[in-house]
Amino acid sequence: MLYGRTREQETLDRLLHEAAGGVSGVLVISGDPGVGKSALLDHAAERAGAEFTVLRGMGVESEAELPYAGLHLLLTPVLEQVADLPEVQATALRGALGMTATRAGDRFLVGVAVLSLLAAVSAERPLLCVMDDMQWLDRASADALLFAARRLRSERVALLLAARQEFHAPGLPELRVPPLAASAAGELVDAIAPGLAGDVRARVLAEAGGNPLGLIELPRNASCGEDVGELPLTRRLLEAFGQRATALSEPAGTLLLVAAAEDTGEPALILRAAARLGADERALEECEGSGLVEVAGTRVRFRHPLVRSAVYQAAGFARRGAVHRALAEVSAPERRIWHLAAAVTEPDEELAAELDRSAETFLRRSGHSAAAAAWERAALLTPGPERRAARLAKAAEAAISAGRLGRAAQLTDQAVRLTSDELVLAHLANLRADVDFERGAVEAASLTLLEAARPLAVAHPGRATSLLIQVVRNAWYTHDLKLARQATDVLLSLDHGTDPARPAPAMARGITALLEDDPERALPLLRQVVDGARHAGQGEYGLRNGALSIALLIGDHATARGMARALAAECASLGMVAWLPHVHLALAAVELLEGRHLDAAADADHAEQVAAQTGQTHLEAQACGVRAWLAAVRGLEEDCRRLAERAAATPAGQVWARWALGVLELGRGRYEQAAGHLARAARQQPAATPDLVEVLVRLQEPERARAACDRFARWAAATGRPWAQGLLARCRALLEDDERDFTTAVDLHQAADHPFDAARTRLLLGERLRRERRKQEAREALREAMDTFERLGARPWLERASSELRATGESLARSADTDVLSRLTPQELQVVRLAATGASNKEIAAQLFLSPRTVGHHLYKAYPKLGVTTRTELAGLILP
Repeated sequence: MLYGRTREQETLDRLLHEAAGGVSGVLVISGDPGVGKSALLDHAAERAGAEFTVLRGMGVESEAELPYAGLHLLLTPVLEQVADLPEVQATALRGALGMTATRAGDRFLVGVAVLSLLAAVSAERPLLCVMDDMQWLDRASADALLFAARRLRSERVALLLAARQEFHAPGLPELRVPPLAASAAGELVDAIAPGLAGDVRARVLAEAGGNPLGLIELPRNASCGEDVGELPLTRRLLEAFGQRATALSEPAGTLLLVAAAEDTGEPALILRAAARLGADERALEECEGSGLVEVAGTRVRFRHPLVRSAVYQAAGFARRGAVHRALAEVSAPERRIWHLAAAVTEPDEELAAELDRSAETFLRRSGHSAAAAAWERAALLTPGPERRAARLAKAAEAAISAGRLGRAAQLTDQAVRLTSDELVLAHLANLRADVDFERGAVEAASLTLLEAARPLAVAHPGRATSLLIQVVRNAWYTHDLKLARQATDVLLSLDHGTDPARPAPAMARGITALLEDDPERALPLLRQVVDGARHAGQGEYGLRNGALSIALLIGDHATARGMARALAAECASLGMVAWLPHVHLALAAVELLEGRHLDAAADADHAEQVAAQTGQTHLEAQACGVRAWLAAVRGLEEDCRRLAERAAATPAGQVWARWALGVLELGRGRYEQAAGHLARAARQQPAATPDLVEVLVRLQEPERARAACDRFARWAAATGRPWAQGLLARCRALLEDDERDFTTAVDLHQAADHPFDAARTRLLLGERLRRERRKQEAREALREAMDTFERLGARPWLERASSELRATGESLARSADTDVLSRLTPQELQVVRLAATGASNKEIAAQLFLSPRTVGHHLYKAYPKLGVTTRTELAGLILP
């Protein structure tokens, strides 16, 4: 019976009810040790009963470095259904769980596979998935589970994750479990120890502070005549459990320690190791009789995680070492190495080499956190400083991949003090710069890279080039011309020969020329980079992705779109999840600039979700910036400012944040504020310059407007793109008040198929015609502008066009929504577009990292909005 947990029980019952009805739910149950999280999980499992399939797992402290150990335990009962998953997902999951020798691939693809597996299991009947002690779950399992948790929608899955309060799962709903109220605490004590003396009862209640485990265990101390004590509750409980363990016979105490050190809980394995230390099955029976452990099914389970901690901590190092050596003799190779490592403290190169090999195995299974721990332990056991530094460097690199930036920084600092090898130092500098960049310290990252590159210039030019090109990239983000020149000067002095980074000199010179405001020199150089990468074969993702960014920078939208779509399809088919935010962000930027705002919103939303789940904060920030711009166009001021604030948290997102805020203020007619934002944005985003020109003209600052227009004219001429020439014509029309330039601009916008730009130019033309009292011509321009603004949901511009049209004397009747696609959510739009191509629900699910059931749910909601009832009708729609 649970005391004082009515609210929590009702929350869990509601989650189960909704899952049974087809709406998935996730809940993180958090609280202090002993507060009753596991009891609530037991309640949920009991209520699920036979109606649900129930999967249970738990994190175990000593297994926190074994990749996918927790996930394997959770999914073991349903692993036969892995065969039903898409092949790339099935292969990834089998590799991760050690079911095959295949490399696991992208670690987040494992999360996609877990999502698909949970959805498949729930197809037959609802699924309750329970994971206890998430704070001790290995990082690889936690990443996979959390990735799946954030994408559960319309399956029939209830996912419960219990953890101590230090565990964080951003974006997931949380149920904090507080201490029991005084009345409930009293009821529990009376049920556990009904004959407790009044003064002792009061002391127990006071000392336990509403902690259920304390309320259960402390009366046992009191009944033995022991003082309840005044130590912190967890410490008291550890001591209480430790005292009960020391009361066991020596064989039982030994077996209990073996079970505490070997967290698989396999009775046969525990008994084999214990037998080497003189304990047998009778010892296991004595342990069960003590109430400290139970044998449940095929597992030895401790009554509470604190029991395990108490038993292990109470033993001295020598005794623990003997237990770990015994376990090493009977364990599988992966666990054997950890037990051996736990038993020694002196340098041991043979054992360090084994750990090194284990780390490589963990990497093949995407166990980055486990690999980092293995290399760190190997380094501690390594005799020589240079080799130790090399292993620490590997540990730091794996820690970065695992998202443990703080630990990676500590490891690199340790390694730097141990080595004088130039290449190792360069590698460490690159790692430290990666940490600084992810933390937003771009200047510090650049200086570290520049300092590391100079000594490599003669002997290792290729390595120096890879460091310097990162400095140039950072200089662009921070608009630091001095830094770009320094890096480019060093880079141009290198002998590149047939180095695979051969586009680097052209890229560095081009970026530097852009910072020098010399687009005539910059764009031909940058075009060389794009042209070279356009013919690159499958793979070479870094080269192609870099060229994709350059194509956007030089205004080559067609090339950027083609490269992005090819990369997106390739990465999705191969399960390279971490690359997808790059390409979907590029697609969103192209679609935004071309006026396809619905598609831009869908791609930016997808990029942001995946980037958030893969820990790519700078890409998440840029996606927020794109979404902020789209919110500004729609007049959603609160959303725009919230998203812009998130975008501005990283240098890569700041230009989008500034442009978005400038567009917001422009749309609202707050021109002074708009000018400040747009002047900064235009320094790195030429496409923002026409907005700046319009603002400056409205502020009656023609000199500043003309200077901005002249800069944009040079860039537009260098691009040779009609869309840029159309924006330039609009700028000139504003400055010269020339109707012919307005007309030219509209023609160029239409030729480039840029509807938003065309509508904005028509609005400006309509305003001019109305001022000249040419009302009929003004109405024609304004009506066309209004139609586009209404279709795009560009409310501030729609309101301006409506006001201008009313000023011509025309009364307005609001038109119906003519764009059915605008009724869809971003994810519904993605699903509909793919379904219209003939893709099955399973194929769409694999591409968008959803379950087939969720895809079906999105189509079910989209069909009525589009006025269709079948896939055939959907394919017949003209989708722009």
